[in-house]
Amino acid sequence: MVLHMTKNNKLFFSKMHGLGNDFMLIDNIRQKIVDITPELIRYLSDRNLGIGFDQLLLVNKPDNPDVDFNYRIFNADGSEVEQCGNGARCFAYFVYLKGLTNKKKISVSTNTKRMVLEIISHDKIMVNMGEPIFDPVLIPCKFKQKKSFYVIKILNKNLKFGIVSMGNPHCVTIIKDLYNYEINLIGSLVSHHILFPKKINVGFMEIIKHNHINLRVYERGVGETKACGSGACAAVAIGIHNKLLSKTVKVCLSGGNLYIDWKGLGNDMYMTGPAIHVYDGHIFL
Repeated sequence: MVLHMTKNNKLFFSKMHGLGNDFMLIDNIRQKIVDITPELIRYLSDRNLGIGFDQLLLVNKPDNPDVDFNYRIFNADGSEVEQCGNGARCFAYFVYLKGLTNKKKISVSTNTKRMVLEIISHDKIMVNMGEPIFDPVLIPCKFKQKKSFYVIKILNKNLKFGIVSMGNPHCVTIIKDLYNYEINLIGSLVSHHILFPKKINVGFMEIIKHNHINLRVYERGVGETKACGSGACAAVAIGIHNKLLSKTVKVCLSGGNLYIDWKGLGNDMYMTGPAIHVYDGHIFL
């Protein structure tokens, strides 16, 4: 990707987070831009040498007349991904805060889908995440038949999980002792498993009540994050689809809470939560 920079290669950006899942946002509409390579993204994401973030969000002009904006999402390792729920909320607040739009309800496109984002208040932003996809071919994964749960062997133990796409791939396993579980080890082994050709995000869900879960998520290309919006949606989708959860669920992540609403197959899913602007800055590349 080529970004044509302003004078002196000065890149302006904002730092934001959604429940501790943090982002560098770059306005690619009002500033000209230089090469943004995977190597540069890895440098910028470094928490000691660069800005530090889980994902970089690049704000673009719309790619068709039916949407207000297009944006691209890059993980800290430089890989481009399809979707990020916490990032979607931060995106909505960013374009409104920076005067790129005066709308509080906008339509956006990513590489894989369109979404409607609505700013209710600065700490309450709702995202229409679309309908969850359970077809293993579309996720994608190498299972041939659609099932409620699948099993693979990890560290000589059977791991049972559901799979779903929220515009990006997720598998979710239900466990009882969430805070004494080796999230990064198990998450990495599952995420890089041969069954998942594009890798996969891995959610670890503890069901507290039918309308309340605790969740930790290993994100491909990042590791465990404080929160994952699409991961929260994926966990609730699998829970509701298997009649384990109610239609409205509070999801408690280490960074805070999200609220997910889904009426089941044939309906879109809605995620509501905060987006926080941390600071604006610039860096010379």
